[in-house]
Amino acid sequence: MKFLCCILIGYLIGSINPSYFIAKSKGFDIRTKGSRNAGASNVLILLGKLSGVMCAIIDIAKAYLAILLTATMFPGYEYAFSVTAVFCVIGHVFPFYMSFKGGKGLACLGGIILYYNWKVFLIMLFSATVLALLTDYICFVPLSASVVFPFVYGILEKNIVGAIMLAAITAIMLVKHIENLKRIGAGTEMRLSYLWKPEAEIERMKNNISADEQTFSDNFLTK
Repeated sequence: MKFLCCILIGYLIGSINPSYFIAKSKGFDIRTKGSRNAGASNVLILLGKLSGVMCAIIDIAKAYLAILLTATMFPGYEYAFSVTAVFCVIGHVFPFYMSFKGGKGLACLGGIILYYNWKVFLIMLFSATVLALLTDYICFVPLSASVVFPFVYGILEKNIVGAIMLAAITAIMLVKHIENLKRIGAGTEMRLSYLWKPEAEIERMKNNISADEQTFSDNFLTK
């Protein structure tokens, strides 16, 4: 029963997608414009920094609160954290009311790590920022964080089963970012430097974009 409750709570709270609802309030589906990802990064590109930051905060908070809720309900259940965390990400990535086409889970993973240990969160946030700046691609952040965190959790908690459960997040992140990695190879993935050099980045991508992707400019220039 505890296991099932953690699944249900994690999934339902995780499926709350602020980017989807904010975009709907503006009259469009977030999954049809920009990077077509229902996440904070796409909201930032399409609707500005304030909306993007707000989405990220909500995604972080929902994961934190979901785990806090199950930890409070089941204080003696050693897998409450791992199970709730995994299904919170699953809810974010595969929300039932969005035809199971949600976001990619970076901010949600951030909320999970923040709940686990704020010091680990800050260390990983700093490392992720450095990685993003060095590579100029944000997609390497969730990929690296999802790989590293299960190891950190397993070592610090000496909980191998819980760490293996958390590795499910790694698998989800890898699958969700395959297209990003392909676009990096093709030169059509949006770089992080778009935030401070939008004109140059849009021009670069226009030069690399294929003929069958001419909707790119409309997608990214629609605010």
